[in-house]
Amino acid sequence: MSTVLAFDFGASTGRAIKAEYDGKSLKYSEVHRFDNIPAYEGNRLCWDFPYLLGEVKKAIDMCGGADALAFDTWGVDYGLLDENDRLIGLPTNYRDTRTEGMPERIFEKISPYDLYRSTGNQIMPINTLFQLTAEEKKNAKTLLFMPDLFVWALCGNKSAEKTIASTSQMYSFDKKGWDFDVAKLSGMDTAILQEPVDSSTVAGEYKGIKVIKVAGHDTQCAVAAMPANSEKCSAFLSCGTWSLIGCECDNAVLTEKSMNDQLSNELGANGKVNYLKNISGLWLIQEIRRNFRSVGREYSFNDMEQLARAEKPFTCFIDPDAPEFATAGSMPEKIQNFCRKTNQPVPESDGALVRCIYESLAMKYKFAISQISENTGKNFDVLHLLGGGTKDGFLCQMTANSLGIPVIAGPTEATALGNILLQLIALGDIKDIDEGRALIRQQESVKEYLPADTDEWKKAYKNFCTAVQ
Repeated sequence: MSTVLAFDFGASTGRAIKAEYDGKSLKYSEVHRFDNIPAYEGNRLCWDFPYLLGEVKKAIDMCGGADALAFDTWGVDYGLLDENDRLIGLPTNYRDTRTEGMPERIFEKISPYDLYRSTGNQIMPINTLFQLTAEEKKNAKTLLFMPDLFVWALCGNKSAEKTIASTSQMYSFDKKGWDFDVAKLSGMDTAILQEPVDSSTVAGEYKGIKVIKVAGHDTQCAVAAMPANSEKCSAFLSCGTWSLIGCECDNAVLTEKSMNDQLSNELGANGKVNYLKNISGLWLIQEIRRNFRSVGREYSFNDMEQLARAEKPFTCFIDPDAPEFATAGSMPEKIQNFCRKTNQPVPESDGALVRCIYESLAMKYKFAISQISENTGKNFDVLHLLGGGTKDGFLCQMTANSLGIPVIAGPTEATALGNILLQLIALGDIKDIDEGRALIRQQESVKEYLPADTDEWKKAYKNFCTAVQ
């Protein structure tokens, strides 16, 4: 039997999940949950790393013993060490505004397509390359992505786990490692970049516990736990604050059309390329709920769903990825202004506003899947919806209706389960990701949503495309 501890850092909380595997079944439970609230250092929005590391150590002491532990976070963010291996300030959070205008600065040195062809990432200001371009700490000696930074803090290992390195806009699929020519465009010394290592690599020990590099990027952990059947052509949707929708491919897609479609290539834990699109996700629902609360209208998520269900369908749409929806505050007014600007009916009631978000997300998923199909030639039979979004049956059903294919929702704890499976692979308890997925299919409960009202959704999709393009 092996016992492992998975640390998963989300947009507002961190969690420690303890799992026990006896060779046949997997049992797991949360042993510690703590806030992951950004802190300010000067005017920079940052990770509160000393506090978070304290919570990690607290969880390790609370868990009652483990054979191994590992970390996953969102992509792109990093910490910097000086020549004495000391952390230089707090790591900056990707939602900090310092990267505004940084892509344009890089494009003075390289064309957007040459950058995309070299790295395969959707060009977004939050990517590590652009963060480094804005970086003030030019004297840094070591860069460690956030999961790698936690590993270093526990056992001293300095390396770059490949899946999270591949989110940086500096990793080359052709070279299977860093593109140093691209990295130096940031103005930083490329010697700060550490050797890329595979997922399921043992990095060291902390208090007798093996510290393992799993897929540091939480999306790739979730995909590793996707209960896909190899007989089906499967797409995935990792749905939480962000929605990441895509499929597994054997090779990166680096065409100009792929770049223009804003699609991204990231490395999966199994060595395949996860070809995907980043879409704003349940952030929109979470934010409008906060806005309602701020003016005295307190709704549970179920309350909001019921309000939305009572509204007339397909009245108006937004583009969930329009820039105005990426920042906090005034979500009702932003939705109304978007609809007004695009000559659509303006939603007035709270239920109409919420329904607009739900339908727009489902339509954007169809839009993204259409682009992915065009660029890969794949025709998908099923969508695996993973993560917290599986709890939202309203969105799951709308997604099935919009795409016109079944949606398999689950597991809810896909990210933590992927982290756990990759640790078990490193320990030799599980052979590979395929065997891990078979275990997930065997023991995790999932729910199937079959498409309905597809003709009405097809008609409404044309209106969505008109509104957002």
